[in-house]
Amino acid sequence: MKTQWLCFVLLAATVSCRPAQIKVNVSNPFDLTHDNITVEIAWKDILAQLPSAQPSQIMVINLKTNEEQTSQVIFAGTPSPQALLFQVTLAAKETAGFLIREGTPKPYPAKTFGRHVPERKDDFAWENDRTAFRMYGPALAREKPSNGVDLWLKKTEKLIIDRFYHNDLKNKKSYHVDHGEGLDCYKVGHELGAGGIAPYINDTLWVGNHYVTQEVLDNGPLRTTFRLTYNNLPAGQKTFSEDILISLDAGSQLNKAIVSFDGDFTAIRVAAGISLHNKGGVTRIRQEEEYIGYGETATSDAGLPAGRNFVGVILPGMTGTATYANQLLALAPYSKGEKLTYYFGGGWNQWGFADDDAWFDYLARFAACLKQPLTVTLESSSNAQ
Repeated sequence: MKTQWLCFVLLAATVSCRPAQIKVNVSNPFDLTHDNITVEIAWKDILAQLPSAQPSQIMVINLKTNEEQTSQVIFAGTPSPQALLFQVTLAAKETAGFLIREGTPKPYPAKTFGRHVPERKDDFAWENDRTAFRMYGPALAREKPSNGVDLWLKKTEKLIIDRFYHNDLKNKKSYHVDHGEGLDCYKVGHELGAGGIAPYINDTLWVGNHYVTQEVLDNGPLRTTFRLTYNNLPAGQKTFSEDILISLDAGSQLNKAIVSFDGDFTAIRVAAGISLHNKGGVTRIRQEEEYIGYGETATSDAGLPAGRNFVGVILPGMTGTATYANQLLALAPYSKGEKLTYYFGGGWNQWGFADDDAWFDYLARFAACLKQPLTVTLESSSNAQ
């Protein structure tokens, strides 16, 4: 299985006289080999050395293989480029070199994708080459949705969202049944599902409703990022609003989420949670490592067994856990005005994880990677080799 760890450190480049290319050194401090590590270089650092660089005319070359790497310039919803992404594979303790240079990149197939799905009650759905998700929109309001996350299980690197929706709506071929590429069998209802987040006040979880607005900021080939907003989230006699920025990189089982709440409060607790379905479920709680995990028996709507599905949440700053209405919660303090970052996602034993322990091990290593980021340095030289 190809494993991706979303971790990096950006170090300031040493500036010289307008180099024709930039050398990038990426060092892996870990004791394990990792595949598809995401590296992010700020666009301002590229312009400092390649002042004529254009986002459509930038390439990344692997110095070991002399081959071009798939890359992506992200805009983060702005008119101007913000950063350059590429992914690398490093053995334990290995350092690898890459060149950033001007030129026309090859067309690479997208490994991430997301969109608003108005034809299916305003779902917002997104995926990568490992897994897929959706969250619920305004057209579902009468059915009491939530701001929870639905997990779709995949066993193909292909992007399947559009095909699953088309087959379900036009061909009556339900995506709740596995037709060879995966299925949706993880029930959410009015809960947090596979990693939603909500206020947790006076030992009560205040699950929200459907999103109000959605906006895609970047859409592949290596990263899809979008923003959802929520209004009038109930919390006792008060209401809250929520803004959540979600990004999913190629190769990763977990999304990165940056969330902020607003309302009549100064400081509260929030909970990122997992719905438990009592179907042979196994949980793992590691407060010191700041993650919670879950594995359960997966069953299609046709009643057919579909192996084991897995869910996990990593919450930096996690201070405790709780169970509430059949949900496992990771808790953290939240102060008005701050942006809280956490990670959520899932997997399947038919696509890369042999059993529950393999999933929990993935969560543990992902959490460790966040605390031990890669080292990325830029070397300015017009003759960088």
